[in-house]
Amino acid sequence: GDPSKLNPELGDPSKLNPELGDPSKLNLELGDPNHIDDNTPQSFSKENAEGDVVGTADVERRYKIKQMIKHAWDGYAKYAFGDNELKPVSRRGHSAAIFGKTRLGATLVDSLDTLYIAGLYDEFNQGRDWVKDNFNIDEVDSFVSFFEFNIRFIGGFLSAYALSGDEIFKDKAVHLANKMLPVFNTSKGLPSSFVNLKTGTIKNWGWAKGSSVLSEIGTLHLEFQYLTYITGKQIYFKKVEHVREAIKGIPKSDGLYQNLINQNTGQWSSKTVSLGALGDSFYEYLIKSWLITNKHDIEAKDMFYDAIDAIESKTHVFQTPHGLRMVTGHTNGRSDGQMQHLACFSGGMYTLASHHAVNDKSDHYMEI
Repeated sequence: GDPSKLNPELGDPSKLNPELGDPSKLNLELGDPNHIDDNTPQSFSKENAEGDVVGTADVERRYKIKQMIKHAWDGYAKYAFGDNELKPVSRRGHSAAIFGKTRLGATLVDSLDTLYIAGLYDEFNQGRDWVKDNFNIDEVDSFVSFFEFNIRFIGGFLSAYALSGDEIFKDKAVHLANKMLPVFNTSKGLPSSFVNLKTGTIKNWGWAKGSSVLSEIGTLHLEFQYLTYITGKQIYFKKVEHVREAIKGIPKSDGLYQNLINQNTGQWSSKTVSLGALGDSFYEYLIKSWLITNKHDIEAKDMFYDAIDAIESKTHVFQTPHGLRMVTGHTNGRSDGQMQHLACFSGGMYTLASHHAVNDKSDHYMEI
């Protein structure tokens, strides 16, 4: 968890892996979608550096994915540019309560890294210019979701900065993070769910009854650790490191992390475990925190593998009679028999677990 040990290839914009980030060094022979004819996808087969055959189907997939991204962006840009969300049927802008009352371009900011990676640089620059001229949180006098603003705005800006090196994104991320810091002003340092960006007033979800949500407070490490890395200011990393240690220190039944934590006692206040709502991204961030530090964050790695093994043994990862793999919720020791759509990310999570496994379970995780 030491920010000084972050993997420079993943973090320092000046040391980006050219194959991952620098558009001028993309291997065009392997099917750069930015150089595929708009009407006819390329047709060839060739081995890449790893010896894998990259053929027509792969190029066509890249082409189709890029088309889908551009279609989604064009619809947003035409009907709701600068709005937080687009309602695709009525074709008008919208803002859910989690984003407050101000047009802050949530969809736009959250899309920047995708546009860059897809080679849609005109669209990326269109978004960049809007951010420069219009993104301003200083007068946002309403409660906003700390979790959503972290993953979509702070994470969006930091990803765009890591890819492009444009200081405007770094400046916006740091300014917003500073505005969000009051959420940590609780008796145990466990963040509240909402903050008024102008007054610094904080509050929780009413239904949570004074509890912090595992997926919200456990989905901070990547952004806040990277903030410390690029600014040299320890406050960001220390806040989230304290949160992790608090979560790690709570006694666990069967090694399971429950969905709610009482902010006053620092103990579990729920008996539900889930890879869906209220739990999901906590697990995702553990393995990614290990990877972004070039595997120096051993604590994150240990917490992750212990957790997914406990989930498998206690929360019913199973196959249906039709061969469908399910990951269900778990309350009071019993499966709820349902797999939420939010749990569908777990396929990718188990793929990462397999690829980087340090135990003898790589094949098993891939099978899941």
